Amino acid sequence: MVQQTSIQPSAPWLRLDVDDSDWTDAEVSSLVRWYHQMLLIRRFEEKVLDLANAGLVHGPAHASIGQEATAVGAMSVLGTGDRINGTHRAHHQVLAKLVNAQTPGGFDPLHDAFNPGMQGSVRGLMAEIMGLKSGYCGGRGGSMHMRDDASGIPGTSAIIGGNLPHAAGYALADKLLGTGNISVAFFGDGTMMAGPAYEAMNIAALYRLPVIFFAENNLYAVSTHINEQTRETRLASRGPMLGFRGIECDGMDVVAVHHAMREARRTIEEDGGPVLVEALCYRFLHQSGARPGSEFGYRTRAEEDVWKARDPLATMAARLKTMGILNASDLGTLDQRVMEVVNTAADSLTEMSGNALRIPDHLWPDPSDVDNQIRGDLSELKGERFLEIEDAPADTRPVKFMVAASEVIARAMEQDARIIIMGEDVHRLRGGVSGATKGALERWPERVLAMPIAENGFVGVALGAALCGLRPIVEIMFGDFCLVAADQLFNAVSKVRHMFGGGFPVPIVVRVRVSPHTGYGSQHSGDPSGLFALFPGWRIVAPTTPFDYIGLMNSALKCDDPVVVIEHVELFPSEGPVPADDRDYCVRLGKAKIVRPGSACTLLTSASMVAVASQVVEETGADAEIIDLRSLDPTGLDWPLVEASIRKTNRVAVIEQVQRGLSLGGRLTQEIQDRVFDYLDHEILHVTGSLSAPVVAAPLNRAALGGAEKLKAALQSLTAVGG
Repeated sequence: MVQQTSIQPSAPWLRLDVDDSDWTDAEVSSLVRWYHQMLLIRRFEEKVLDLANAGLVHGPAHASIGQEATAVGAMSVLGTGDRINGTHRAHHQVLAKLVNAQTPGGFDPLHDAFNPGMQGSVRGLMAEIMGLKSGYCGGRGGSMHMRDDASGIPGTSAIIGGNLPHAAGYALADKLLGTGNISVAFFGDGTMMAGPAYEAMNIAALYRLPVIFFAENNLYAVSTHINEQTRETRLASRGPMLGFRGIECDGMDVVAVHHAMREARRTIEEDGGPVLVEALCYRFLHQSGARPGSEFGYRTRAEEDVWKARDPLATMAARLKTMGILNASDLGTLDQRVMEVVNTAADSLTEMSGNALRIPDHLWPDPSDVDNQIRGDLSELKGERFLEIEDAPADTRPVKFMVAASEVIARAMEQDARIIIMGEDVHRLRGGVSGATKGALERWPERVLAMPIAENGFVGVALGAALCGLRPIVEIMFGDFCLVAADQLFNAVSKVRHMFGGGFPVPIVVRVRVSPHTGYGSQHSGDPSGLFALFPGWRIVAPTTPFDYIGLMNSALKCDDPVVVIEHVELFPSEGPVPADDRDYCVRLGKAKIVRPGSACTLLTSASMVAVASQVVEETGADAEIIDLRSLDPTGLDWPLVEASIRKTNRVAVIEQVQRGLSLGGRLTQEIQDRVFDYLDHEILHVTGSLSAPVVAAPLNRAALGGAEKLKAALQSLTAVGG
């Protein structure tokens, strides 16, 4: 007979409620301070909305009015060393964290005046929202992108779900570095439906990371009610379903949030993380701006009135009066002091022009700085030992390409304990799918972290870890999988330094395996170099020889910019000489190499196509100069060498294997035309693949790629008499 047995999740899922006794048991000083912080957030956001209505906020203003208790209650259990991030609606969390960081010893709002640091926090946040140069990110982040690492805010993200992996990465760094800190990711109910949220929570659970995922369930993702988003509307359930504790609490009650967060922190400290906290709350206004949601027709005034009756600020003021902690005069004094702080900040950022407010010209960022801080200047590599094979000691030995990869990564990990490896199957198969982690597994297995099939999630975790002290190496098994991780690779890693104002490292190395010739078909055959080149925050290297792999990987691992290393499978079995006992040298980023000198034309290529070009030139007898670019990012390419060659030969072809749509060559062709047009005696030729992605059938696979026959045709055109 069929039997059905109820199955319960392995982790607890609970609702946490408080009553009057919990309020009575709370420290009076804490209650006053929490009320003061909630009041500061409310008045601050009201002022921001006034500025927005006056046209002084360029971009959105996502107010959290109504949700102040979630931020203040959460921050009540965090220290300055604990890290937070949030999404597009994060003014309340950021402001509370900033102010707390300026008063580590406590603050009595009835008797203590705002110190300069506290006042500066309010002004700096307001300036950032207004897009001014005195903002925390120099005006580049605005309302949605906020960072102040000194206060424990590595950076918020406006991409739904994008911030959860980062917080898991902060926590990974804290765990491996032994700081004892925890991290908190704040997000809304809409984020809970996004894939990266689950990827981040699953990775955090897998490695028991000290992170709290804090869901502010305000019932609406813009205008879509939670009942229209998911069948299971109890969001705290997601934690137990992934094996960790879920706690639901009343987000309109600051004491309830405090206790939920205290329980979450206790759980992490005693049993390991993560923990999911769901705070039931309500935003009083629409997604952005000062109008209520009812004016847009997706909810009723009656619904809004029910929630406004539970306004956390008004109900707390009433409680404190009833408890005899604050009287009407005290409440008025606090409000007056808060308004003075907020108005002082606003007045310092505006001036009257006739009957209207305006922003003084001297407060705007300089437009000439628009491209500053996209990435660094490589000054961190100053003093490193750079070497080329021609200058290597005579004592060399032949080493296979991927053996060189394994040896240099293991050696780098020996020298720098901050280097970790993350990726799918990196901990198995005697060194992952390509063998690159073999040496690391033999010596540093605890720093080789197996990841689930969740590229977007673990790239985001790597970014968070890189922002907090680690130097991750991320392995992407196939080039096409970069598209799966595109949000984190390009919306986050590439942009993070620039949009937060720069001045901090983003040391990530992403290894990408490229194998267009192997018959794996259209979804496993792409070379993403051209895709990475669209985002100038990335440096792109494509080693051709074992010697170059060692040197370029060492430079990448010492670089404070994100670097993608393109690894062509065709090169894996190749051998080349490397110094017998030296794995510590570097090859300069942005330094190309003349593989064969010539005068008839210039061939620009890299990786597996260098050998193809050399073979074709030898077979045809063309006097072509072959340049192995090695560094492919257009803003870091060795243009002096390339331009000198073209000025000499007056003819150039860009040689690639990849399909035309993913090609980097179109971008390089434009750059060449802009730079050396007057020296060209022939159109720039571009040898590349077909429009289609490679497919499985061998003849079609070959036809889809750039190769020897296409290069021969290009050479014939370039070297034809009178051509």
